[in-house]
Amino acid sequence: MDAQSRGRADEIDPADQWVLNPRTGNYELRLEDTAAQAPSQRSAPRGAPRRAPVPPRSPAAPSPGVPGPRRGDAPPPGGGRRGGRSRKIGGGGRKRALTITGGTLAVLLVGGSVAGYLYYQHLNGNIRVTDIGDAGTSGGFKKDQPINILVIGTDKRSGAGNEGYGDAGSVGHADTTILFHVSKDRSNATALSIPRDLITTVPVCPTKQPDGSTKDIPGERGARFNTSLGQAGRDPGCTMRTVNELTGIQVDHFMMVDFNAVKNLSTAVGGVPVCVAKDVNDKDSKLKLTAGEHRLQGELALAFVRTRHAFGNESDLDRIKTQQQFLSSMMREMKSKETLTSPKKFFSLAEAATKSLSVDSGIGSIGKLTDLAGELKNIDLKNITFTTLPVLDNPAEKVKATVVVNQAQSEPLLQMIRGDVSLTEVEKKEQAAKDAADADSKAKADALLQGNRAAAKDVRVDVYNGGGKAGSASGTLNWLQNTKGVPKSSNLGNAPAKVDATQLEYAPNQADQARALADMMGLPATALKMGTADAAPKTPMKLTLGADFKGAGVSMTAPEQAPEGVQRVEADKSVCAK
Repeated sequence: MDAQSRGRADEIDPADQWVLNPRTGNYELRLEDTAAQAPSQRSAPRGAPRRAPVPPRSPAAPSPGVPGPRRGDAPPPGGGRRGGRSRKIGGGGRKRALTITGGTLAVLLVGGSVAGYLYYQHLNGNIRVTDIGDAGTSGGFKKDQPINILVIGTDKRSGAGNEGYGDAGSVGHADTTILFHVSKDRSNATALSIPRDLITTVPVCPTKQPDGSTKDIPGERGARFNTSLGQAGRDPGCTMRTVNELTGIQVDHFMMVDFNAVKNLSTAVGGVPVCVAKDVNDKDSKLKLTAGEHRLQGELALAFVRTRHAFGNESDLDRIKTQQQFLSSMMREMKSKETLTSPKKFFSLAEAATKSLSVDSGIGSIGKLTDLAGELKNIDLKNITFTTLPVLDNPAEKVKATVVVNQAQSEPLLQMIRGDVSLTEVEKKEQAAKDAADADSKAKADALLQGNRAAAKDVRVDVYNGGGKAGSASGTLNWLQNTKGVPKSSNLGNAPAKVDATQLEYAPNQADQARALADMMGLPATALKMGTADAAPKTPMKLTLGADFKGAGVSMTAPEQAPEGVQRVEADKSVCAK
């Protein structure tokens, strides 16, 4: 890159500038005598250099601290054009190596070189950011709190080469949706697929307009889940709100991709290994494979994840399994030694991923995405499990085209996710110390449930809605009074502030009442919050229903194991599609 092209990030090939040092296992940026240098080699803050880069197309005036080109300076060996203005470093034709010890993209790119900075800015420019208002959470990732990312695959036919897939003018739907839950200790993750043909309620969605105003898109009952995006002007924030309403899980951020993501990412990684148990010839998706193992990329990879007629019962639910198997294989390939030690693949993936991504402003930069990657980097693939929200054929239809939630199976599964319970056996870090601490905390919590129970007629409680669905407090009051025999209960409407988890606050001399109410409602020990001073006679306890509340009579204690029959795909295992 010479002085005439320094400002054009699309001409930079950073993979050519980095080599792997086999002695250290680190990448090194080789800067020749004539390579363009940034003003300082000292470390820069994440996401920015210490000083601005040299402006493009300005041969007359060098930046402060950067000498202009010297007469007689030789070009880089091999005719390379990596440097614009150049200066001598030390003397005697010595090379300087900048060793990178981190594996994250931001650290890798911001190393003091102009080319690295320009490419970093280029990647930032690739990312599309959507303002979703208060649909997600703001701020960074917090210790001891789980992370919930909604991954949305839209069927919008945008981008070159996608015109032939039909419905070319569609604004797109939430065609493939996965709620990716990362545990609060970052030891495991659960990826929950939500069928696109699920009949559910799409809530009212405040949506940002191009002029900066906010428009409320009306809600809809009995709608297909996939209409939560694109239709009637709904944005990804609306899909997040719909998932929150459906699962009781607060979604923090979203990532949205289109058809090009599958094609470009599979190509960047050098192909994704798949296995099929039989010959496949699906004329609709154009997938044609012989039985056995294959490495798919580009159009063929897209055909694999789109096929509905190649495997299983040719349903959307079977297609979800195929997609989960493909994504598991892609994750294994991305974390493989062949990918991690190849600068070419690394930068190709960075380019493909950022060009494919639309995200919310909370993770709308390379720096913020790098922070997210830092939260995920230590999760072992064997501790990542894909599953699907359990559903049943819609009983209202003669010709089965849609599905409804299977409450008997879905509620225990959702309780596990809300309760941060892994679907796999997890070897936790610092196991002995953590187990001891967990056992001590659990023993203290369980102790609150030990002891006498008051009679239902003697339980006094005020009910507040602090995050449950509209009408949760009144519905709970009706259930307590008419089903459980608790006449001394009152509905006090909305709580002063929303809470994620339901909690019951009580005084020490109300412990017998608290245990009785916990039994009735299936409250976990962690929901009980005992004060320090006794309460006056006839003083009620305070029950605040949180975002995890799913309805009166629905137990809130998370099971330790998923219900029998729940579909699962483990990310570390290769499975042949049938």
